[in-house]
Amino acid sequence: MKENQINFPETVILIDAVLLNAIVKDFKKNFEEMLQRPLQKMDVAQFVVNLALDANMPVGNKEIQVIFVYDELAPKLSDSMPSDLKKELNGVAFQDSLGEFVFASLSLEEMVSREDLYFDLLRIVGESVDVKRVIVVPFEQNNKETIHSALEEIKGKEVTLFGMNKPERVISYSWQLLAYPVMQALGIRGDEMP
Repeated sequence: MKENQINFPETVILIDAVLLNAIVKDFKKNFEEMLQRPLQKMDVAQFVVNLALDANMPVGNKEIQVIFVYDELAPKLSDSMPSDLKKELNGVAFQDSLGEFVFASLSLEEMVSREDLYFDLLRIVGESVDVKRVIVVPFEQNNKETIHSALEEIKGKEVTLFGMNKPERVISYSWQLLAYPVMQALGIRGDEMP
């Protein structure tokens, strides 16, 4: 093993916590009005399982690394259980039929911006020979071209981008609508939708 090499499992899920917070807040407000009922807090375990399922991850006894990137704007996940990124979603895991989901939450706000950390991690994961599947939930609103370029550079891996806006160009990776995993984790049922 090379010095300073980071070992990852076959599947890595990389999530921007600020984006997730914005979407959860927006969905809670709008869907509670539309459905005329309170929504449950987002079940973080259900959310990451939904991401993996929507990315066509097969059932198996695998390890799935979930990495939340956050900064002072998002030390906790909004309206979620669990929510504290430092205490409740760092160094913990749970078992599901897909495998073991292992959580890590990273912030280097005094050294590098959240966006730079996210893209550095994406590059490291993309270059890792151990990783076969990369699932990304980036803050796409400000960085669409940067995200596209970074994902296009990842070769030999299954890459799935979750976002709210479908890419406007032909892509070499998969795209999935982020709304569905969030809605399910908030307890919104398909039969409730108009």
